[in-house]
Amino acid sequence: MEFVRRLGRLYRAQFRTVGRLKPTLGGLLLRTVAWVLVAWLSLGIAVWLTPGVEIQQGASVLAAVTIIAVVEVAIRPLLMALALPIGLIAVAIIGLLFRIAVFLIVLPRVGISIDGFISAIIASGIYAAVLTVLGGLIGMSDEDSFSARVVAQVVRDEERAPTTDVPGVLFVQIDGLAQPLLAAQLRAGNLPTLSRWVRSGSHRLIEWTAMLPSQTSASQAGLLLGSNDGIPAFRWYEKENRRLMVSNHGKDAEEIERRLSTGNGLLADGGASIDNMFSGDAPITRLTMSKVGTDQDQEGRKRSLYYFLLDPYSLGRTLVRTIGEALKEYYQAWQQTRREVEPRMHRGGTYPWLRAATNVTLRDLNIALVSEQMLRGTPSIYVDFLDYDEIAHHSGPERIEAIHALEGIDRSLGRLERLAAECPRPYRFVILSDHGQSLGATFRQRYGQTVEDLIRERIQAVTVREAVEPTEQWGRLSTVLTEVSATDGAASRATRRMLADQTHDGVVELGPMAEEAQALVFFGIAEGRLTLEQIEAVHPGLVNYLAGHPGIGMILVNTEAEGSVALGPAGSYHLRDGTVVGESPLTAYGPLTPQHLARLDGIEHVGDLALISRVDEGTEMVAAFEELIGSHGGLGGWQTRASLLYPADWPAPEEPLLGAPAVHRQLKAWLTAVQRVGTATPPAEATDRS
Repeated sequence: MEFVRRLGRLYRAQFRTVGRLKPTLGGLLLRTVAWVLVAWLSLGIAVWLTPGVEIQQGASVLAAVTIIAVVEVAIRPLLMALALPIGLIAVAIIGLLFRIAVFLIVLPRVGISIDGFISAIIASGIYAAVLTVLGGLIGMSDEDSFSARVVAQVVRDEERAPTTDVPGVLFVQIDGLAQPLLAAQLRAGNLPTLSRWVRSGSHRLIEWTAMLPSQTSASQAGLLLGSNDGIPAFRWYEKENRRLMVSNHGKDAEEIERRLSTGNGLLADGGASIDNMFSGDAPITRLTMSKVGTDQDQEGRKRSLYYFLLDPYSLGRTLVRTIGEALKEYYQAWQQTRREVEPRMHRGGTYPWLRAATNVTLRDLNIALVSEQMLRGTPSIYVDFLDYDEIAHHSGPERIEAIHALEGIDRSLGRLERLAAECPRPYRFVILSDHGQSLGATFRQRYGQTVEDLIRERIQAVTVREAVEPTEQWGRLSTVLTEVSATDGAASRATRRMLADQTHDGVVELGPMAEEAQALVFFGIAEGRLTLEQIEAVHPGLVNYLAGHPGIGMILVNTEAEGSVALGPAGSYHLRDGTVVGESPLTAYGPLTPQHLARLDGIEHVGDLALISRVDEGTEMVAAFEELIGSHGGLGGWQTRASLLYPADWPAPEEPLLGAPAVHRQLKAWLTAVQRVGTATPPAEATDRS
């Protein structure tokens, strides 16, 4: 009976979708003609390129694409209803196999011969790829496709969310986007959606300061939970527990949230956390590291992924575009090398496919998950788009590759803006970042060795890790695989067996665990944070040697007599009273540097030494300790200059926003006021629903 009810909902959704298209019948007709022409050309190219497939005398390619479309629309609900009990992965597999079967059955009946299963696989793959490319060229966007509208109708039918005029708030985090860069792109008009919001006066852009450490786990904990106490870096060592904490390790993220949560986070009002490190106390979590592998809302997670996989066209487009993105990365990396762009870095290995996963697959998945929550009428939603940050690390935060990623996110915001008109409540949009990024040749590129190598030249008994690859992206992929493999079905069980060696305590862990922060050095001499005197007793001259290195701007260390001090090559700054001896090492880092150092110094488990890289005068380029030419976590350049774009009719912050907890308090105040007032979207935003 459940199968029959499920099947009925799917077919009913298709009929209702047709009914909803009636007011735009002219536009639908135009799009249908455009789609037929594109499909006709795509199938012709597929037949031409595939060995074993030939167009016979009297064959009709037009008839073929028409029949394929009709058959898929008629049969797809039945296949999806059958696939769901088998497992989520089976939904994807059956969706792909279905098109291959259609090719085998339909093509010979319209005069196109096909000699077997392999030819059908190749032809259907080429057809999907060409259809994706040509469809994109003529503006056939995913959200306007019939199948995507059917999925939206399924969500409406199953959720039955009540209509209300109380606005919801969608928080979109663009990871790593510095405010000066965003302002420049808005002026240039390269981000049409965001530029329109600002030009129309519906939104206002301001800057907030990401205090040390300026990296995702510290900032997002502050933004979502209201506190980031106890997070001195992306990874750190807790001597008393003999435990290395890694922010995006599932169990460590869960422990961090347990320590910081008060139960009243940003999303505690019944909100949804999507693709974040922390949940913000949201009851609905999707791809959230601190909740991955837990029992919270497992059925809801499975349903959300099912909605994403329900549209085989969308899935096919995602797969094709993912491969295309990886190929584009190889080409762009070659272009940088050919043009001798500096600074640059090696961009091979797994990175092209990590880029493709974050810039295409995860973005599409995030859009689908956010769309579902909006159609449900969820009162607050927070999603993190990681793609700009990922590309900026490797290409440079101001390079064309990174700007293209921003443009893609802007198009996604346009999709969500249009979707808001069909949701059971109006939505207000808040766009923010967790930190910025700074460009610069790495420490290793400048000096021929890593910081780890530099320290090991002087001593051996030290715990220091070299950041060789970014870990944030691997963590996101691990989260996706954990949630998919945790669902029911034979295919999911097979996935669990395949990933068994990479699974610990039910959590998939892929890739290296490297940090993205200023370098923290921990000595195994004694428990607790060591003083300069204790370090000197065992490793005389080490600290002065490091402070005098041209790639190190300053070192934060505690002393027995003077408290904590920042040491530079020609002087020191005393945090206790602001005394400067010799030349202040803080000068190059800006007026807020004392507050930054005081903040870092007060965090439990800060390293015995905290190294801040140099910043070049004039260009504000830094010498990153990790092997990434776009970096953050320390000071210098744009890495602490984060963005906040909010509705202009909301009250402006009364004071400068210093640190993520201050931004949390402001976001919480806005959210509470919006939900308390309970009025519809103001008339000024009636046309764009932004």
